[in-house]
Amino acid sequence: MKTTAETRNPGDLSPRDVVERAIRVDQAGEFGAVRIYEGQLAALRWTGRSNSETGRKIAAMARAEREHNKVFDRLMVERRVRPTLLSPLWHVAGFALGAATALMGDKAAMACTVAVEETIDGHYAEQAAALGDDEAPLRATIEKFRAEEIEHKETALAAGAEEAPAYEALSAAIKAGSRLAIWLSTRV
Repeated sequence: MKTTAETRNPGDLSPRDVVERAIRVDQAGEFGAVRIYEGQLAALRWTGRSNSETGRKIAAMARAEREHNKVFDRLMVERRVRPTLLSPLWHVAGFALGAATALMGDKAAMACTVAVEETIDGHYAEQAAALGDDEAPLRATIEKFRAEEIEHKETALAAGAEEAPAYEALSAAIKAGSRLAIWLSTRV
């Protein structure tokens, strides 16, 4: 039976620290995802596109992210994990990113989803691998949510995300921001 942080070296995180960091960053990430979709939906309303196919897809993905966020909110309370101190920043930054990409067009909004979900896919995979059998329920939750995030990415790709203006640059910038947010939320 593999346990969390089983092969620790001096200075490595304790099993409790591994779990706390995972829950903290995942709650922050799901909160940020909710805010991105809220920003996109607001921009779609402002431009009269909320009932479009893109609007319906984004609304469906937003519902899934809200459910993910609720689970991590509950886990924070149950496990007595403090939230990241950066939540106010993610509140504003997530909404702004969502609104900006949706104002750039439907394909840019979907490009945002692809970039974020590709980053989260790797992040969740690393977390699942780090958790041992002693944290099987948490690992199962992360793996379930990872599968749903991959579905969001596939939905966005099918909707033409790669056709967004300056897709490569936009994607690279969003991925870099997502990786920075993960790093910061894990620690702060």
